[in-house]
Amino acid sequence: MPQTRYRTFAGYNRWANLRLYEFASHLSPDQYKADRGAFFHSVHGTLNHLLVADRIWMRRFTGTGDAPPRLDTILFNEFAALSAAREAEDERIGDFIEHLDEGALAGEVHYVNSSGNTFAQRLDSLLDHFFNHQTHHRGQAHALLTHFLGNGGAPSLDLVTFQRAMTAFSGAANTPKS
Repeated sequence: MPQTRYRTFAGYNRWANLRLYEFASHLSPDQYKADRGAFFHSVHGTLNHLLVADRIWMRRFTGTGDAPPRLDTILFNEFAALSAAREAEDERIGDFIEHLDEGALAGEVHYVNSSGNTFAQRLDSLLDHFFNHQTHHRGQAHALLTHFLGNGGAPSLDLVTFQRAMTAFSGAANTPKS
């Protein structure tokens, strides 16, 4: 079922973001904002971009919510505020995905991108991009964290790690109590 795939991706997205933010919280303020030559310069810039892009896409999908004008917009200067906003957006994404059916997934979304070009594309195809984009930029943030925290200091964000954790959680929840 396509809905199951997107529910999995929304859950993975939330899980990976929580892990990424947990480890980013160990950076000093200077490390967090240090320009390391990444596309969005720093951990701070990259995490802000992820939230910006998610808000833009969610606005396109739902017609509601904030859509920042630029992909490099800094929505929050402070880590705690950004972290709280990230959690709220992941909740919003999960709620949106939870209410999709196959008809909605096959429907077309019409939107204008940040360069002013107009597009129409199936929602399921756009959701593939949406979740892949998040993974791409989380990978960049992960590389920046590894620079500061070392290989052992950065979390595994592999989808299979999430899947195993969910399987273990499901199994534990279904184990009879003695």
